[in-house]
Amino acid sequence: MIVFASFVPHSPIIIPEVGKENLDKLSDTIKGFQSLEHEIYVAKPETIIVVSSHAEQREGSFTINQAPNFNINFKEFGDLLTNISFGNDIGFGYQVKELCEDYFPVMMTAQEKLDYGTGVPLFYLTKHLPTVKIVNIGYSNLSHEDHFKFGQIIRKQINRSGKRVAIVSSGDLSHKLQVDSPAGYSARAQEFDQKIIKLLNDKKIDDIINFDPELLKESGECGYRSLLVLLGIISELNYTPKQLSYQAPFGVGYLVENFEIR
Repeated sequence: MIVFASFVPHSPIIIPEVGKENLDKLSDTIKGFQSLEHEIYVAKPETIIVVSSHAEQREGSFTINQAPNFNINFKEFGDLLTNISFGNDIGFGYQVKELCEDYFPVMMTAQEKLDYGTGVPLFYLTKHLPTVKIVNIGYSNLSHEDHFKFGQIIRKQINRSGKRVAIVSSGDLSHKLQVDSPAGYSARAQEFDQKIIKLLNDKKIDDIINFDPELLKESGECGYRSLLVLLGIISELNYTPKQLSYQAPFGVGYLVENFEIR
């Protein structure tokens, strides 16, 4: 059963040994993660599925990381202290692949070191879940509808498994909110962020799937497709969206959204 679902950002800046003096600028985002950490601890998942925009991607295929064990560190960002390990729920990944065979390809990868899009959320959300198993999923360049369908197939496997499963969709909103943003500036960037947030909170899933392609392209986002997979997973559940924070001090939209499962 699905016991927890959230959409979160993944900026390495919120890792204490990386962000340091910049942490205060993202205090609301960190508080949002802390609130989620309490919720996921209470939910007691056996497995956490993380759909990351920075997981390994293959042309025309979703990916599932099947390395037996995972490691998280942020050495490439200057953090030499953080080192966290998890086991992989390997059987779950293979079962999802089998269910997808009639719809679209799923490639198995084997990367022991998790990408930061997966690592940053797990750093905050697993502080009291040291033995939880992880499933690490990467999205594809397939259609929006295929991403939503992929989520529905994952939900089917969750129901079959009988496990308590948490879903974490990792991604940032627009990367073009300021003139010094990493992807440049767009006058429509804030429009994108606010539309996505409103549609999420209004539970307008069809409108998110059929989102304006021009505005989507203009935004420079990296979380839309991971969000579609999440929505496919929870679409038939009784859930309540709850926005915990939204910040953009560095020109990138960081949304922390909880989907309270009823």
